[in-house]
Amino acid sequence: MPRLGQHKREGSPRWDRRAQKKGPQAIGKSRGGWNTKVHMVAANERTALTFSLSGGQAHDAPEGRALLEAWDKPLTGLPVLMDRAYEGDETRQLVLNLGFTPVVPPKANRIKPWSYDRNLYKRRNEIERLFRRLKGFRRIFSRFEKLDIMFKAFIHFALIIDMIKC
Repeated sequence: MPRLGQHKREGSPRWDRRAQKKGPQAIGKSRGGWNTKVHMVAANERTALTFSLSGGQAHDAPEGRALLEAWDKPLTGLPVLMDRAYEGDETRQLVLNLGFTPVVPPKANRIKPWSYDRNLYKRRNEIERLFRRLKGFRRIFSRFEKLDIMFKAFIHFALIIDMIKC
C-alpha cells in the first residue's frame, strides 16, 4: 500500500534492502584499480601447497614471509624459487633460517650481488603457468565473490579441478 504522497511503485530501491556482506574482503586499490593478490607456495606447476590473499596495494614480500613462517613441515635443503619481489635481505634470510636454499636473482642495483642457479631459476615459470590455468576460471580473474572465505573456497575448487584434469 503506497504511503500518502507516493505513487503506486515509488519507494526505496530493492538493493537497499538486501543483506550486507560482512567479513574480510582482501580488496585493495593499486595502479590498475581495485584488485586482490594471491600469494602462493607451490611444489610444481600442478601442486599448490598453501596460499593467501591480500589487497592490491600490499607488497608481495611480507605476505610471502608470512606463508613461509607458517609452513611447519620440516623440509631442509630444498631450493625455493622466488620472484624478484622476494629478493630482499629479510626474505632471503628467513629462507636460509628455515633450511631452504633461496634461488632468486639479485636486483641490478645491489652493491653485493650473490650467485644463484640460473638453470634452476628458469623453472620459476611453472608457478606462472599454474596462475594462468587458475585465471582460466572466470570467477577467479574477475573476482565475483567479494568475501575472502568464498574466494578462497573457489580457488581451492579450481586447484582441485586443475589436478584432476592432468
